[in-house]
Amino acid sequence: MRLFNTLLVCFDTSVIDLTDQLADPVKVLFGVQLGGGTDINMALAYCQGKIEQPAKTHLILITNLYEGGDAAAMLARFAAIKQSGVNIIVLLALRDDGHSSFDTRHAGLIAAMGCPVFACTPDQFPDLMAVALTRQDIHQWAASNHIALVRA
Repeated sequence: MRLFNTLLVCFDTSVIDLTDQLADPVKVLFGVQLGGGTDINMALAYCQGKIEQPAKTHLILITNLYEGGDAAAMLARFAAIKQSGVNIIVLLALRDDGHSSFDTRHAGLIAAMGCPVFACTPDQFPDLMAVALTRQDIHQWAASNHIALVRA
């Protein structure tokens, strides 16, 4: 019996479900090459359709929040998923120089929904996941790791 299911979904202007390749997650993550453009709303819609138990679901979205599709629909979908009970965490994408560049308006609006929005380095990611999966306080974890959260 599996204790949890893990899905890996990548997106640009299309959605690619790489769940069947998770036997080697490092190879998958370093092998993904997507084109330009971003349709976050479409990716969220795909993920929303996969959610079976919202109260037991963690959705980790890695993005810069620059929506190339319908921004109002994206924000409404964030709200609907959050209100269903899903634990949403937005990790802001890092540039090659290690800094994040993101849509500050969208980040603030999503943070106002009660979703943690921040950037962390790859070495902090396992600890973040441990905190998220045990539903500990992400805000406290971020503060103790000197990570600034986006505020509403």
